[in-house]
Amino acid sequence: MGVVWLRCWYRRSMRGIDIPEPTEDFTADPVELFFDLAFVFAFSQLVVHLVHHPTWTGAAEAWLLFAMLWMAWSTFTWAANAVSGNARPVRVIFLIATAATLPAAGGVTTAYEGGGAVFAISVSVILAMALAIQLWATDAGTDVRTSVIRYARPNIVAMVLWIAGGFASDEVRVVLWLLGLGSILYGTIRARRGTWIVRIGHFAERHGLILIVALGEVVVAIGIGIIDSLAESGSLPTDVVLALVAAGLFAGLLWWAYFDRLQPALEWKGEQLDGQQRGWYAVDIYTYLHAVIVSGVIISAAALEEIILHPGDPVPLAFRAMLAGGLLMFLLGTVACVARAFRVVIPERIVASAVILIIVALGGSWSGVFLLAIVDVVLFIVLVAEYQRVERSRSPSASGDSEPAGETA
Repeated sequence: MGVVWLRCWYRRSMRGIDIPEPTEDFTADPVELFFDLAFVFAFSQLVVHLVHHPTWTGAAEAWLLFAMLWMAWSTFTWAANAVSGNARPVRVIFLIATAATLPAAGGVTTAYEGGGAVFAISVSVILAMALAIQLWATDAGTDVRTSVIRYARPNIVAMVLWIAGGFASDEVRVVLWLLGLGSILYGTIRARRGTWIVRIGHFAERHGLILIVALGEVVVAIGIGIIDSLAESGSLPTDVVLALVAAGLFAGLLWWAYFDRLQPALEWKGEQLDGQQRGWYAVDIYTYLHAVIVSGVIISAAALEEIILHPGDPVPLAFRAMLAGGLLMFLLGTVACVARAFRVVIPERIVASAVILIIVALGGSWSGVFLLAIVDVVLFIVLVAEYQRVERSRSPSASGDSEPAGETA
């Protein structure tokens, strides 16, 4: 009886979903932003894992957990892109998915210490719900439904592998989780040959919002520094205040590097494409490359937390590596986006990556606040130089649809 009732509810709910026209774009529904709140918690736990396990192994573990969370979030974003978020059945599903995400977020720090089953089951439930929405949003017998099924099959394999890994021993768990992730990546490669309806405006907004969530981890690191300093001395010493300012500038510079020109430029380019080309573009730019950008911010946040907690001390090598590695992932991820979209590079960001790598390598004896200040100066100079170059290269007569409003290169 329960199965029959569930099937009837499924069919009734399906009729209540508003499927927009293929050419209709829309903004993110508030329920999607509510869904992202669960990932605020998940990203903060990834930072905790990195801070407590500042080793190559710890970084690899965090990356695997992030990749699993990212593919679940990304699949849900693809699903939301296919339906109208203001339909009540869709909102109900998003609210359930938010609740289902919280065990995964809470299980990040214990995923390798006995909590793997909770994490894997939670992530798999999110993935399954996203696939269900995509099936709801497509008509049987259409090319789009065929593409969804082609993508869903490897995802089902991944869910089985992830859940099995959650109950396995440590070494086997990692292998099964990696195989599951590989299965999903195989699914995205297969799906590239299919037909998809992609609303670029919604996609650009959603990925910008998840980057804001990641940048929020920098703000959390600032808050942790304030709380720790007040608990220890009852006041904020000068070096702590300077570190807080430097961390705030760091977050602001990353925001500027993405949102001032890059985000609108990528959205503009996507809108010029259609059909299969637009689907390929969305996979490459948003599903793949934004994973690099967002994870880079999270890794940097872990380094910032250490710097703010010990601003006057030299930064340990592991955290200097996180600062440099996270920044390189962010900067080179944005470079790759522009290269994929416009077939050009951003030379300033490539140079900045090399300079920051050298600075962090040579700054073993520098205090954390001084090291972060130097990094901020480099980022500021790079962004100013990039802005000036782009402005000089623009044709005075260029306007309207002939040029992306925020082109970065």
